[in-house]
Amino acid sequence: MNDQQYRPQIRYVVGPDGGPLTIADLPPADTKRWVIRRKAEVVAAVRGGLLSLQEACQRYKLTVDEFLSWQRSIEKHGLPGLRATRVQDYRE
Repeated sequence: MNDQQYRPQIRYVVGPDGGPLTIADLPPADTKRWVIRRKAEVVAAVRGGLLSLQEACQRYKLTVDEFLSWQRSIEKHGLPGLRATRVQDYRE
């Protein structure tokens, strides 16, 4: 059986700006330009249960490592850690 049948349906989570974030608010599946806000929205959606990690990776054609790097960057450095041009500044 599909595990999605047993997962409670989450309608919204708290987004990176503190407001409600729904599936409709997420970046389009064909997103090519990943700005800080979009990355943070996807991370918030997965953390809050709006999407599973697998669903997010499939929807956005991400690797698990790529998603986890976004999550780690937020945990360590907050939203500025997601800035692509600043990645080297935050590396240890």
